Amino acid sequence: MVPYEPRLDIDALVAIDTHVHVEVDDHGHHALPQQLVDAASKYFKAAGPRPGLDAIADMYRERKMAAVVFTVDASSHLGHPPNSSEEIARGAARNNDVLIPFGSVDPHHGSAAIATAQRLVSDFGVRGFKFHPSVQNFDPSDTEHYPLYEVLQSFNLPVIFHTGQTGIGSGLPGGFGIKLGLSNPMLLDSVAADFPELQIVMAHPSVPWQDEALAVATHKKNVWIDLSGWSPKYFPPSLVRQAKSILQDKVLFGSDFPLISPDRWMKDFALLEFDDAVRMKIVKDNAVRLLGL
Repeated sequence: MVPYEPRLDIDALVAIDTHVHVEVDDHGHHALPQQLVDAASKYFKAAGPRPGLDAIADMYRERKMAAVVFTVDASSHLGHPPNSSEEIARGAARNNDVLIPFGSVDPHHGSAAIATAQRLVSDFGVRGFKFHPSVQNFDPSDTEHYPLYEVLQSFNLPVIFHTGQTGIGSGLPGGFGIKLGLSNPMLLDSVAADFPELQIVMAHPSVPWQDEALAVATHKKNVWIDLSGWSPKYFPPSLVRQAKSILQDKVLFGSDFPLISPDRWMKDFALLEFDDAVRMKIVKDNAVRLLGL
């Protein structure tokens, strides 16, 4: 197989969505146990079937958008087999005019996770990695994960970490054992300090720790924020204020599709008062820089 290479027409794109989940693979397998799928659908009011990768590509192609696509490997914590990052990379290669594949590894797998990450980059051409500390049940600041970060930093590829509250497990007894505190953005401050060349994207408005996220992104040159998982009309005022000003070069459009559609996100974002130049940075230009497109 030829590793993924992007064939995006950057000038023709109206936006790059940096946060899109492939929740169902080509064989109908869900990335999460059914209880969590149902709970997330209820939380986000997003009932209905989850599209496969080629359908996702068609949807973004129609909108003249590109999309970063990924899954989350939480197999050791959830006891549920993940979707295949290799399959996602192959699907993105079929649709390399609109899709950009990220990989996922389970940090609890230690040296095996490192080997998988290396293979995903060298053999499949993934362009970054995604982690969800709460769902994967790991403390991202724990130095036991530093050998993995060392390798990820050597790839010179961005890494997305979920931050803030999650709809995964919401409303279930004990939240399905998912611990919100593992997604406090302050846990990423030491990672950013100790791996200054690792480009870290803090996913989502980090409620209830929005000020912490803004502090880390302001202080650490290598930390970014994506705006996925929330309709822009609900963004905390402090986030909007800094996205317009000191963080305008480090904030990224992300929808969290299929739980939030890019159509809804863009419609609500248009209602916020942003300068056109800053708006274009957020919806496309910053992602072009981060992803090396």
